Amino acid sequence: MDANNIESIVKQVLAEMRGSAPAQSSAVSASGAAIPATAKVAMLTQKEHFDIQEYPIPPVGDDDILVKVEGCGVCGTDAHEFKRDPFGLIPVVLGHEGTGEIVKMGKNVKADSAGKPLKLGDKVVTCMIFKDNPDITMFDLNKQNVGGADVYGLLPDDDVHLNGWFSDYLLIRGGSTVFNVSDLDLDSRILIEPCAVLIHAVERAKTTDILRFNSRVVVQGCGPIGLICIAILKTMGIQNIVAVDGEAKRLEFAKEMGASATVNFKDFQGIEALADGVKQAFGGYLADFAFQCTGSPVAHANIYKFIRNGGGLCELGFFINGGDATINPHFDMCSKEITIVGSWVYTLRDYATTFDFLKSAKDIGLPMSKLITHRFPLEQINEALQTNLAMSGLKIAIVNE
Repeated sequence: MDANNIESIVKQVLAEMRGSAPAQSSAVSASGAAIPATAKVAMLTQKEHFDIQEYPIPPVGDDDILVKVEGCGVCGTDAHEFKRDPFGLIPVVLGHEGTGEIVKMGKNVKADSAGKPLKLGDKVVTCMIFKDNPDITMFDLNKQNVGGADVYGLLPDDDVHLNGWFSDYLLIRGGSTVFNVSDLDLDSRILIEPCAVLIHAVERAKTTDILRFNSRVVVQGCGPIGLICIAILKTMGIQNIVAVDGEAKRLEFAKEMGASATVNFKDFQGIEALADGVKQAFGGYLADFAFQCTGSPVAHANIYKFIRNGGGLCELGFFINGGDATINPHFDMCSKEITIVGSWVYTLRDYATTFDFLKSAKDIGLPMSKLITHRFPLEQINEALQTNLAMSGLKIAIVNE
């Protein structure tokens, strides 16, 4: 903060004391910029349509934090709500993969959820809002994920309105989890939430005691989730990773993220031929472990054929009800003694682990930022969601200037 910023802040405070503060601003941020009296939000008012609406920025309570939003990724959950409103939330401000700068904070706010000090100007992300559930704690690895908690970006609209990251300001209420991530760049911060989903999945996979350094691992589905899965496995030191998808460009990117070989399922007729293709990609062996990262019931049914006797499977592709999968329990599970774990969302500890993963991925040269293929301003959010639905890129993001 330079002398000009200090002077601006002093003038603002004096003006407020005299009752002559300019009407368009209620305070100034750590950088000296005026905090406006109102904030813009992208309100989903009907299926497949956001309206940009403006609301007063409410008072910041003693336990609250006001964040100037810098960016937010578009999640598949956002796309489902945008297209179908399966959660019955309309009207709603979506966006839960967001990050921004603290511009105002209550007097009781001293540290983040991991005990790291917080101050004006710090960059933060949110994870969840607890519902007085003592079973969910910072170091609870396996008991519960966030299924029983609220998340900014999936909150019903109320008189605050600043409830999601598809906005230019977010009010983080007391009792929420918040993490100081000032040591990460903007792209990394936008990717924290989806990366935490995969950190959780890998932690679940490790509980089988099958996933190891020398494991042969197949990852089915090379959208953002599958690609991040490959990157995490690579940072763990796993070298033998085969990616399966139907799009050549995504398979090429899978190699950049750490896959040692790829299989395009469009090159094979029938599941037996495809399974043999995966086997040949591993040099004549089936996979020790598999990650199923699509929401396709057919893909789930197929993946058992890629796994050796005594192998393991982590199913994480079904974030919503994608329909039933048809398998043969005897041939697919029992006679092969497959160990299966499901994974959905994450725990608080997974969030903290994600920060270190992103630093490690950068250190070994993985192109994580290339996952963000499209960036839109808030005013073009309808186009951003349609781009996501059209699967025209990988990670779509809303980025505020």
